[in-house]
Formats: sequence, C-alpha cells, structure tokens
Amino acid sequence: MKNKKYKIIACLIAALFLFHPLISLGQEAEVDDPQIKEINQEIQTKRDRIKKMQEQQDLYNKALEQKQKEKATLNNQLAILENRLAKAALDIDSARTEIDRTNLEIEKVIIEINDKDKQIARQKGHIASVVRLMQQQDGKSALEAILLNDTLNEFISQAKYLSDINKEISHSLEAITRYKKDLEEKQKNLNDSKKALTDLKVKLEDKKVKLASEEQSKAYLLERTKSSEKEYQRMLKLAKEEQQKAEADIVNLEKEERARILKISGKELEFNDAGFIWPVAKNTVVAFFHDPDYPFRYVFEHPAVDVRAAQGTIIRAAASGYIAIAKDAGTGYSYIMIIHGNSLATVYGHVSKIYVQADEYVVQGQAIGLSGGTPGTRGAGRMTTGPHLHFEVRLNGVPVDPMEYLP
Repeated sequence: MKNKKYKIIACLIAALFLFHPLISLGQEAEVDDPQIKEINQEIQTKRDRIKKMQEQQDLYNKALEQKQKEKATLNNQLAILENRLAKAALDIDSARTEIDRTNLEIEKVIIEINDKDKQIARQKGHIASVVRLMQQQDGKSALEAILLNDTLNEFISQAKYLSDINKEISHSLEAITRYKKDLEEKQKNLNDSKKALTDLKVKLEDKKVKLASEEQSKAYLLERTKSSEKEYQRMLKLAKEEQQKAEADIVNLEKEERARILKISGKELEFNDAGFIWPVAKNTVVAFFHDPDYPFRYVFEHPAVDVRAAQGTIIRAAASGYIAIAKDAGTGYSYIMIIHGNSLATVYGHVSKIYVQADEYVVQGQAIGLSGGTPGTRGAGRMTTGPHLHFEVRLNGVPVDPMEYLP
C-alpha cells in the first residue's frame, strides 16, 4: 500500500517535470517568439542598408582620391566639394540608420530580459511544488517514508524515486543559475547598447555640422570666384603664397625666439608642464595630420590637426612657453605660435581674435585668442573649410603629428 502511495507521488512529480520541461543548456527559448523574429528581421534590414551605404561611401572616397590627384581647377575643386557634400549627407543617413538599429537591439534585449525573469520564476515555482509534494505524505519526509518500507525491493524502488527527484531538482537549480547568468549578460548588453546609442547621437550631430560646413565652403568658393576659372587660379596662387610665407615666418621666428631666450637666460627653455592639453575642448578632429582626404591637399600637405570649434571659441595654450609670433592678417590667415621646452612649439591657426603679443610668456591653459575659420571672416584665410582650430605641433621646427602629444 505504501509502495503504491509513493508511486503515485513519483508520478505526480514526474508530471510536474513533464509539463515544465527544462530548456537544454545553450538553447534560446526566445527564438520562437514572433516579436523577437520580427525585430531580428528589422535589424537585419538595417544592417543590409548600412552595408550598402558603406559601399557607396567607398565609391565617394575613391572619387575624392582621384580628383585630388588631378589638376587644381575650379571645376575639379567643385567636384571635390560635391563629393564631400554627398558623403556627408550619406554619413548622416548612415548614423540615423545605426541609431534605429541600436534602438531595435535595445528593444530586443528588454524582451529577452523579461523572458529570463519569467523563466527563473517558473523554475522557482517548479522546485517549490516538488518539495511540497515530497513533504506531504502523512507529514513524513521522503527519507522517513523509505525507511518504513517493509521489503528491500520497496526500499530500493523508493531510493530510486528519491534519486530521480533529487536529480530533477538539481537540474532545475542549474537552469536557474544559467538563466541568472544569461540575465546578467543581457543586462550588460543593454547598458552597452544604451551607451552606443548616446555616442551615435553625438556623432550624428557632428555629421550635421560637417554637412553645414561643406555647404558653406562651396557657397563661399562660388561667391569668391564668380564661377571664373581665372579668378580661382588667382585665389589659389595667393593661398599658396600665404601658406609659404606663414611657413617661412614660423621657422625663422622660432629660431630667433629661442636664440633670444638663450641669450637672456643663458640656458635652453625647459618644458615645465606634465604634457600638452587640448587647446580647445576635446572635440571631433575634422582633418588629421597629412590627411589624404584634406580638400586642399594639392595646395599643401596638411601639417596639423583641424579640431572642430565654433566660431569665437576660446583658444588656450597647450603648454607654457613664449609667444614667438601673434600674426593678425586681417581677413587673411591669422595665427599664433608658442615655443616650449624640449625643442617643441605649437601653432594655432585661423584665429579670429588675438589676446597675446610676441615675447610674452604664457602658462598652460591661458586664453590666447578666439578661434575662427568661417570662410570670409577675420583670420580665416583664403582656403578654409569652415569654423575650426588648425593646431600644429613642431619638433625642432618640423611639423609632427599632434595626436602623438595630446592626451
């Protein structure tokens, strides 16, 4: 009779596991969720679209590279600007699509997290049900029931039932542990996706500014040249002369200033700071050192980094040192050069307002002027792509990559 009772209990326990089957290790329950399937399809559609846009961007890059190798003409420069405009617009579309895809990823992870919570709750309830059944028979524990069996066969049978039940409980606990680990991983993925979304939104705004800058550059070029090739060549010649003169002045005046300091102090200038700081708030670099995509590369090799900065942004000394030159060129190219210890110097170009003068000592972080670069404005010069700071680092008079020195 007792054996029959325990068989009934065992059957009930087996039924519990039958109607609450464990999901095998590595299996994803949510793949059968129609909502997840739909989101996955949308995510794949976004990925395919992004891939196509990347292919188009590669075509624009190749076209730009080809145009930059050709003769410097007005039509060629306009073609370069058109390509840059199209690429900037495509970048915006790509960033928006990335944002949409990331939002879908976040939605998917939230659904998966809710599913894991439910799975954990089901397994907890399942184990509780099994334990309650084991404790119900006449108020005796399962072990007591087995010890009260009359025959060895009954004892062996009940021992097997108890072993099977313990295995099932153990499997349920393993499932809970696995679900908890999956839940923590998905929560981490959710946090990562949210951070990526924030970064993408910032990137999108940067791309919008870049597009506006490209449009401004094209409008300025057309306005200055009146669509005349002759006028463009004249402007190009003046820009080259302006650049060559600035280069010569920077090299000569650095030597003169170092010689002056050596004569006065009797020793070489020392570097007094821990390192360089960003001259404007750390921001998007729109053109790198010797950048192959620099739009005026056929005029000169870009010896600096161009850091995006709104017109009139405060420029601060990247390190302490002496002002070697503070050139106010009116609507031409205005710039400031500071010499530092360790044979280093920094140059700040497209300055719209200057706060310092030659031979003045400045400390790291001190305001030395305001940024410019908007075509046609004070200090911008003849060749500019929009508001930014042109920032050079020179070692023994030779331009080096500023990114190697900036934090």
